[in-house]
Amino acid sequence: MSESREIAGGIMPGYPEPLWIQAADLIRDEIDKGVLKRGARLAPERELCEQLGISRVTLRRALRQLVEEGLLSASHGRGWYITQRTSKKEWPNRLESFSETAARMGLRTHSAVVRAESNPASLDEAEQLSIAPGTALFRLERVRFLEGVPTALDLTYLPLSLVPDIAEADFAVNSLYATLSAAGIEPARADSTIEAGKADERTARLLRIAAGDPLLVMWQLALSAQREPLFVSSIQYVGERYRLRTSFTR
Repeated sequence: MSESREIAGGIMPGYPEPLWIQAADLIRDEIDKGVLKRGARLAPERELCEQLGISRVTLRRALRQLVEEGLLSASHGRGWYITQRTSKKEWPNRLESFSETAARMGLRTHSAVVRAESNPASLDEAEQLSIAPGTALFRLERVRFLEGVPTALDLTYLPLSLVPDIAEADFAVNSLYATLSAAGIEPARADSTIEAGKADERTARLLRIAAGDPLLVMWQLALSAQREPLFVSSIQYVGERYRLRTSFTR
């Protein structure tokens, strides 16, 4: 069995994407280009950590992501192998951000911030987040782009007390999940609802579609490992620009 050893490119610690996503991107790109041959074994973890300049914990998170995508397989005691076939899972069964989903699919993404502001929670918002009405919320609304195309309008709100300096972050380039993680806040699960909708005039203008065009709307309440509400998000996907595919077992 041959062994694929060298990975071109490097990790950028100051880049907004987490290190494990960057590592997964680099390995995925080398597989797609044929530099890392299908059926071959990756270099030992120690060598990969040295090549990429990351810790073993970070590397293993990246490798597990590529296993989930069907690009790698793990052999106990023998290492990591590049699979013969690619299997891209479009709809994950784990909680991940928009940028993480895009990275997993090998797509370029960026955001345009529509608003980033603080104001009091309404009665409904307070009930959703189990806080007192009038509590200061940070609201972040962004147009999310895939490969330069506006694909979704993403509105998230969370108690400002969770990250008091969150307004200082530049969310045109920074990941919300990464910003929360840096503050020690890690969503463990999300209760989600997905339904069909239609674009109103404002949404249509921001997403460059016609008013009344179909949308796929996902509402999420993110919870901590202790089941405490962290934030609420509403993401409106352009119906013809986004597709969900998953599988069910009985």
